[in-house]
Amino acid sequence: MAETIRNNGDARPKARRAIDSMAPYRPPTGGRQELLRLDFNENTLGCSPKVREFLATSLNVCSLPAYPEYSETRRDLAAFFGVEEESLVLTNGTDEAIQVLVNTYLDDGQECLILQPAYAMYRFYAEVAGAEVFALDYNPDTLAFPLEQVLESISASTRLIMIANPNNPTGGAISLKAIEQILQRAGNAAVLIDEAYYEFCGVTALPLIKDYSNLFVSRTFSKVYGLAGLRIGCLFTQPANAALLRKGQSPYSVNAVAAATARIAIQDQEFITGYVTEVLAARQLTEVGLEKLKIRYFPSDGNFILMDLGDRAERVVKGMRERGILVRDRGHEIPGAVRVTIGTRDQMDRFLVALREVLA
Repeated sequence: MAETIRNNGDARPKARRAIDSMAPYRPPTGGRQELLRLDFNENTLGCSPKVREFLATSLNVCSLPAYPEYSETRRDLAAFFGVEEESLVLTNGTDEAIQVLVNTYLDDGQECLILQPAYAMYRFYAEVAGAEVFALDYNPDTLAFPLEQVLESISASTRLIMIANPNNPTGGAISLKAIEQILQRAGNAAVLIDEAYYEFCGVTALPLIKDYSNLFVSRTFSKVYGLAGLRIGCLFTQPANAALLRKGQSPYSVNAVAAATARIAIQDQEFITGYVTEVLAARQLTEVGLEKLKIRYFPSDGNFILMDLGDRAERVVKGMRERGILVRDRGHEIPGAVRVTIGTRDQMDRFLVALREVLA
């Protein structure tokens, strides 16, 4: 019989090496509610009026004691996105989509290819799984996507590739042709195209699913739909892949309120189209304002802009908060970089006025 080690009250279980060596992820999400939130790329107007009405008057409270049922949500979302029901996996936001994908296709020590800077959860979940993370830099001068380097870096050892399109925080998007080149090169690897900001750029890889068995596409209701607090998203792939993903997923990870609300949210496309139109106009207004202030920024296909503020970055972030406006310091990834979410034109006018004051 193996020797028993007694606990004297001070000893604690030893964590896995991958967890012990990781840096913690601590998003600065406290104390934001009363401020103009231009820091997390959320919908700055909130969710659709139809969603608010549903949550206030039509939510079936009697269903809450039971575990959630997803059949109607899967049916409606699959029809909306133009895919087979068997190709859709409901997830607890894009975060769970990434986690399930990593858990399904990455073993300890296997290679995962990501870009940097990019969404922090790609590296986070890969490192939790004990994978070898190979990160390629966006072009340091232009932040352009390094397509040739990505293609050259894919090998027989590559098991998972994760790409945001458009990318956060750089803002740039890649073409469907580039995505196909990556899919064709990565025969042994699962390829995730994260389309969290699809509605602002209009480029989607969803139609390619039927042609590429290694393609996975994620969407979220946290951005343009204004449902970040409910945590719901979708992961799309060929049915055989989706069946494997569900095997490694908690059966009830999406709560009943989120699943029911998503069905209502997709019905109000007039609200979504109006909000996107407003954001694109506000993004152009913001670009003009930054140019007048002689602030360098990187062209964006999303609902945010990454600014190069150099040694003024910390002062700007602090000064904007003092004026009731939150922006996101990304200096830990790109020195001097600050990201601002694009809201309405009125909100961005307020942002530009405050920015002038801080810089003055």
